[in-house]
Amino acid sequence: MTTPELGFYTLGGHVENPREMLDELRLAERIGFGTAFLSERFNVKEAASLSGAAGAVTERMTIATAATNHNTRHPAVTAAWATTMHRLTGGRFTLGLGRGLAPQLEAFGLPPVTTAQLEDFIGLMRRLWRGETVTGHDGPAGRYPKLRLDPSFDEDIPIGLTAFGPATLALAGRAADVVVLHTYFADETVVRCVERVRRAAEQAGRDPASVRVWSCFATVPDPVPEEVRLRRTVARLATYLQVYGDLLVRTNAWDPSALERFRADPVVAGLTGWADAVATREEIEHIAGVLPDEWLSAAATGSPEECAKRVRAQFDLGVDGVILHCSTPAELEPVVAAYAAGA
Repeated sequence: MTTPELGFYTLGGHVENPREMLDELRLAERIGFGTAFLSERFNVKEAASLSGAAGAVTERMTIATAATNHNTRHPAVTAAWATTMHRLTGGRFTLGLGRGLAPQLEAFGLPPVTTAQLEDFIGLMRRLWRGETVTGHDGPAGRYPKLRLDPSFDEDIPIGLTAFGPATLALAGRAADVVVLHTYFADETVVRCVERVRRAAEQAGRDPASVRVWSCFATVPDPVPEEVRLRRTVARLATYLQVYGDLLVRTNAWDPSALERFRADPVVAGLTGWADAVATREEIEHIAGVLPDEWLSAAATGSPEECAKRVRAQFDLGVDGVILHCSTPAELEPVVAAYAAGA
């Protein structure tokens, strides 16, 4: 593995054919990526199916969900899935959890995910993987008369959290093994998030260095066509602002009045769906003029060498790994080569 500290998202964005993942993974492993991350969508990106296929077509890369929701499967099902993946891959699987989108969970009839639920669920996973029988559990993650997988189990399976706010970052520091930060975090935000994770780990009596923190860094190199670059940067950021703009702006200490201008813009207000899915090129170009340049600067664009330098600079912020987000392995191959060459 030439660059184990680099990762990527397979099947990024909106896809119709999940089989595309198979060739992506083979190429990604060949060019040296260390971790393939799987984002779950309830269409053709169901995490358990994808992770099994990913484990089968790779030999060295870590396969990590980033993320799945803890409350869309029974805890025994999730624990068994993770154990199956752990053994299938020879220890290359990370069960990555996240809060999910509150409106979608509400539509499914599921309550909003809380920090207490996540912490309770992580504890259940650890106990089941150690072969324990859990009886009479009544906690934030639910009520379960009896949970057990196999009393002979003694599995050490990493747990990840996609973390945004301070409560989730602190939970990651005290209870998780891997943290995935969000795309379009300013440098100061990344530093602050890393410090919060490390401090929480230390307060919990853990080695702060034992929690692996990943920066998720939008990387769209030349010669990706201009329209594609705009959709993956401007439109993707606009989508994040549509979904959880208040949280992203607050986390980055950005100007909230700029968010209000974005929301009030007639082009933005007239979109019939998420910007990265439905906006035309002309609409995206208009949105680019609405968003502050500062907000769009947390991304790597330009030549492969320029992108590689921006990726390398992420490590100066204290992270342990960088996910090259928004591009495919084929598009990222020259960036990885330039990075490996020391660009």
